[in-house]
Amino acid sequence: MTKAAPETHAKPVNLRIREDMRMLIDRAAKIRGKTRSDFMIDAAYRAAEDTLLDQTLIKVDPESYQRYLDILDEPPSGEGFARLMNAPKPWQD
Repeated sequence: MTKAAPETHAKPVNLRIREDMRMLIDRAAKIRGKTRSDFMIDAAYRAAEDTLLDQTLIKVDPESYQRYLDILDEPPSGEGFARLMNAPKPWQD
């Protein structure tokens, strides 16, 4: 049994977009050195991946899950945390 080769031909996608949005996308695409289409495809692809990753279910055994919960319940500590808490706050003079 042979496996079918994946489709390699690009398919068109038509969008209607306001002029101000198109101009903003064009400016950003130019900065990235991309065409409008490539810029929009990359952005849509990243958004699609993020959406799907947000829906990913991770299964672990009960012991691992309990250890995870125990770590979350521990009070923050360590040198990095102390340094962060003692750092000057931008809103304080």
